[in-house]
Amino acid sequence: MNKILKDFNELVMFKHSIFSLPFIFISMVVAAHGWFGFRLLILGLLAAVSARNFAMSFNRFADRDIDAKNPRTASRPSVDGRIQSKKQIVFIVLNAIIFIIVACFINKLALYLSIPILAILAGYSLFKRFSSFAHIILGISLGLAPIAGVVAVNATITLWSILLSLGVVFWVAGFDLLYSLQDIEFDKEEGLHSVPSIYGSKCTLLISKIFHSLTILFWLLFALTYGGGFFAYAGIVVSAIMLYMEHKIVNKDFNKIDKAFFTMNGYLGIIFFIFILLDIGV
Repeated sequence: MNKILKDFNELVMFKHSIFSLPFIFISMVVAAHGWFGFRLLILGLLAAVSARNFAMSFNRFADRDIDAKNPRTASRPSVDGRIQSKKQIVFIVLNAIIFIIVACFINKLALYLSIPILAILAGYSLFKRFSSFAHIILGISLGLAPIAGVVAVNATITLWSILLSLGVVFWVAGFDLLYSLQDIEFDKEEGLHSVPSIYGSKCTLLISKIFHSLTILFWLLFALTYGGGFFAYAGIVVSAIMLYMEHKIVNKDFNKIDKAFFTMNGYLGIIFFIFILLDIGV
C-alpha cells in the first residue's frame, strides 16, 4: 500500500501543490476580509488537491509516449510501468468526480464552473503538441485558483480576483518558460511547440522577464483594487526581488533551473500569502 501511495505521489508530484494553494487562500482571505471558516478551508483544500491531481495525472497519461523518449522523464511512474494505464484513468476520473462533488457543496456558481475548469486543466497537455501558447494555458490553469477562492466565499467574481489571477497566469507561464529550457533540444527533435524550441533560449529568457514584469504589474493593480495596505505592497516588492533572483540564477547556469523553479517559486507563493495575511489582519 505504501508503495502504491508513493508511486501516485510521484505521479502527481503532490509537493508542487504549493504553487497554487497560497493563491486560493489569498483570494479567500481577501474576499472574507479575514477568516472564512473551517468548512470552506476543508472544501477549498479538497477542491485544490483534486483539481491538481486531475490535471497532473491527465498530463502524465496524455504525455506518456513523449515522456518515454525523454531521458529526463523516462523514469516517471506513468512510463516505467509502475502505474498501469487503467489505474491512471481510474485516478483521473476519480479526482474529476471528487472535484465536481466538492464544487456542488461550495455553491451553485462553483458547480457550474467545475466542468469548464476541468477542461482547461486538461487542455495544457494537448496544447503543447500544436501551439507554443501551452505555457500560457498552464498559467491559466493555476491562475484559476484566485477566482475559485472568491467564488467559494462570495459566489461571485470580482475585479481584484481577476487581476490577482492574471498575475498568477504570467508568473506561472514565466517560470514554465524557464523550466522548458531543459528540454529545448528534445522538443526540437520531437516537433513539440515549446517557446524555447521555436525561438531559442535568449528569446525565451526575454519573454519570461516580460511575463514576470506583468506579474508584478497585475499584483500591484490587485493590491490597489482591493484596498491593500503597507504589507500587501511590501509582499509585492519581496516577490519582485525573488523573481529577479530567479532569473539571475537561470541566466548564470541552466543546470540550476530546478532550484529556481521549485525552491524560489515555492517560497514566493507562501511569502506573498503571509504578507496578505498580515495586511488583512492589520
